[in-house]
Amino acid sequence: ISYGNCMLQVFTMHFFGSIEIFILTAMAFDRYVAICKPLHYMIIMNRTRCNLLVFVAWAGGAVHSFPQLFMAMLLPFCGPNELDHYFCDIFPLLKVACTDTYMTGVLVVVNSGLVVLVTFVVFFVSYVIILFTLRNHSAEGRRKALSTCGSHITVVVLFFAPAIFIYLRPPTTFPEDKIFALFYTIIAPMFNPLIYTLRNAEMKNAMRKVWCQDSFRWKHTTN
Repeated sequence: ISYGNCMLQVFTMHFFGSIEIFILTAMAFDRYVAICKPLHYMIIMNRTRCNLLVFVAWAGGAVHSFPQLFMAMLLPFCGPNELDHYFCDIFPLLKVACTDTYMTGVLVVVNSGLVVLVTFVVFFVSYVIILFTLRNHSAEGRRKALSTCGSHITVVVLFFAPAIFIYLRPPTTFPEDKIFALFYTIIAPMFNPLIYTLRNAEMKNAMRKVWCQDSFRWKHTTN
């Protein structure tokens, strides 16, 4: 990969990755309002506020990714520029830079680590409040609420667990980083459509019909 494309990859990975983090945070707030303040949901989550949350997500992505890009562009490279990673990220670049990268690594941890940590704390607090509120609901109400939150929690775990492992630690690299990076770059986005649509009743019914028809045809053919 060329130097310019590598820098572009650093920027796009952090830009779109942080946008996804902020959108997941907005979804946590949406679930909190829907479950804890259902009668005020349409007032609180109006179109203006939803548009504002989307704008904040994009602005937050830019605020996070541009410093990462500038820090990567300031690194000097003078040796064998081979990254032990499958894409250009800031920690693998620090490893091959021919200068003292301690302070740059600390700044990267402060930038990326704080984004991951603060948003994860927001998730945790919001779901603690949701679970506390659900104590007063009926069994059917708790089941519906947890079913609504299940897909969001699944995506958060797939995305945040490896991101916390990689970015919320001293600036260093491990061979296992490539495996963990697969979760928030490929696996979680790939499973997003499946995870979110499986909680849709119409989608479930359509899949049952297709499955039943295929099973019936297979049995009819074998007989």
